[in-house]
This record gives sequence, C-alpha cells and structure tokens, in this order.
Amino acid sequence: MTDSSPEMSKPNTEAALSPQESEDLIRLLRRKEGNWVGWGTACQRLQKAGYNSQQIFEETGFEQIQQNQIVVGSQVYNSIIAAGVSEETQAHFNRKGSDILYELRILSQEERAKAAEFIVGKNLDIDETHELVKAMKDLSRLAKIPEAFSTHPGDAVAYQCWKLARQKSDLQERSRLIARGLSFAHSTTARKQVEQLLTDFTVTSTRPAPTLSVYRLESAEELPKILPVVGRMPLTVEDLQAVPLIEPEEPFGIVKSSGNAAWVPVPSWQVLLLAEDPVTILWHSDDLPINLPGKAEEVLVLVDRAARQWDPNGYFLLEENSLLKMQWFEQEPQIKILGKVLLVLRPKKFLDEDFTKEMWQMDE
Repeated sequence: MTDSSPEMSKPNTEAALSPQESEDLIRLLRRKEGNWVGWGTACQRLQKAGYNSQQIFEETGFEQIQQNQIVVGSQVYNSIIAAGVSEETQAHFNRKGSDILYELRILSQEERAKAAEFIVGKNLDIDETHELVKAMKDLSRLAKIPEAFSTHPGDAVAYQCWKLARQKSDLQERSRLIARGLSFAHSTTARKQVEQLLTDFTVTSTRPAPTLSVYRLESAEELPKILPVVGRMPLTVEDLQAVPLIEPEEPFGIVKSSGNAAWVPVPSWQVLLLAEDPVTILWHSDDLPINLPGKAEEVLVLVDRAARQWDPNGYFLLEENSLLKMQWFEQEPQIKILGKVLLVLRPKKFLDEDFTKEMWQMDE
C-alpha cells in the first residue's frame, strides 16, 4: 500500500541538515524573513531532512495547509522562472501569489509560464485562475484544437465560453458567457468565432455529465467482499499496476496474498460482482471531479482496472503528470484509459460513536 502522508519519522540521509542549518531554516520561518518563495524552499528542505508537518508547525507556526501551498507554489515559481517569464511577472510572484501558483501545479512547465504571464496581465484572482487552469486542461485534452482557437490561455477561456454559450437558451446567461469570451479572446479568429454568437441564437444540445453512484454503509449485515487497496492519493500508474489480480476462493471468498498488501471489506453489490478486476483507492472527497454533499471526508473509490473502454456515462482513471486522475469525457479521449470508476463509498456515519461503545446503554 502506498501512503502519501507527509509525516516522516526517519531522516532522509541524502538531504540531511546539520543542527545549525536546521535552526537557521526554522528561525527564517519563525521570523518570516525574506519572501514566501524562500519560506517554501525552507519547508521543503526541512521535510526532506526528516521533519514532519506537525513538527514544522510547532516550531514555526506554519500550518500544514500553508506548508503545502508554499512548497508547491515555490516549485511552480522556480519552473516558470526556468521557462522564461517577463521581469514584471517574476517581480509580481516574488512578492505574492503562492495560492495562484499552486493552482498552476497541474499544468506543464510551458503552460505554467504562459498562464502566469496571462494572470499578471489580466490581474486574475484565485477563482478566475482556477477557471483558467480548467479551461487550459480541457482544451489540451481535445484530440484536435478547433481551428478558430489557439492554445493561448486567453483562447482557452474563450473556447470554454463559446462552447458553454452555445448550450444556453437563457439570453442573459448566454450574453454573460459571450462577454466573458470576448474579454479573454487572444487571437482574432477566436474573437470572431465568439462574436458570431451575437447573431446566431442556435442552441446546441450536449450530453450532461453523468452522476456517480454514491453509497453510504448503513447495515453491518451486508455480505462483505474483500478488495485490494492500491493506496492513498496521490498515486502513480505503477502503484495501480503493482496490485496483483486476486481470485477469491469459493464458497467463502477467501483471498490469499504474499508480501505487503492491504485489503478492505465492502458489500457485495451487483456492480462489484460484475467487475473483472476491482481495486480500491483512498481519495479525499474535495479532490473528486464531483461535489459530494456534507462535510469533506476521505472516501473509498472502487475501480475496475479491466474496464478500459470509454463510454459517455462513466468516470475513468487516466495518467496526468505521472499521477492518477479521475475524469469524465464527453467525447472519446485520445489518451490511455486505466480503469473505470464503479462507485464512491463514504464511511458509515455515527451520530454518537461513544454511545455505541457502551454495551449497557445498547441493552437498555
């Protein structure tokens, strides 16, 4: 099982720091000396040397979520500097913007540099940046870029607005999308393509994104099925492929394994009985491509590795920047599908966990 937790108990000898170096980095963070890029680099050096996130928090006051943001943000900053951005963009992000650069983490180095320049030029906020990144990724996944548009960040947003506007019959919403598309369009051809919608009121119907089957355990009497656990996200394709195919022995569904392995029991729902090679992945609900009601929590995503044929009514696993990602595709993608998502399992909800532990109360 792969565990992506940042907690570490043993120092990494390759990145070992002397006591003085460690103290200097901790002092820099505690006093907030320099800028946020330096803070991110300091956090990363301490983590590689064996400090876990809780230790860094206690020593410096930087919470784990802040550490993650500035570490990833500083890595993105260094990558756009290496790719070559203007002095204005460098100076802007040297002062602020760790949250903005964090959003660019899923883009390639070249895409990050283009996006960073565009963000500074347009003075985009965090929400607008999030939408920009999504538009760029969606455009990059198309088998062929529409002729009127380019891969420029502005054209990516313009294409997204053009596509959505064509689907709207509400004139107010349609006009809002057209105006947004025109304000972002970079190329002349993209602008003309969006402008055509001002006189063409044809509504293009599209297939809505499918809903995922979401279950919550309610009964302890449901027959369990034992499945292998790939690990906790983020994971690589190698992690997914490393889990061996299991063959339960009837009539009790006994599973045998060798070496390090983790297993989880789940109910024997029909969708699992039909799966050829089901495995499970621990995933945080905030990182799913759908919005689950209720509080954020860790969920179990069940995947059939043998189901690699696209259909418009499912979510699939793919590889993105060497890591696994879940995605729905309106049209058949030109990338390798690694498995189909069967369902998302939420943990059983206890109204009062302590109450269930008191046997005398239950007997009453």
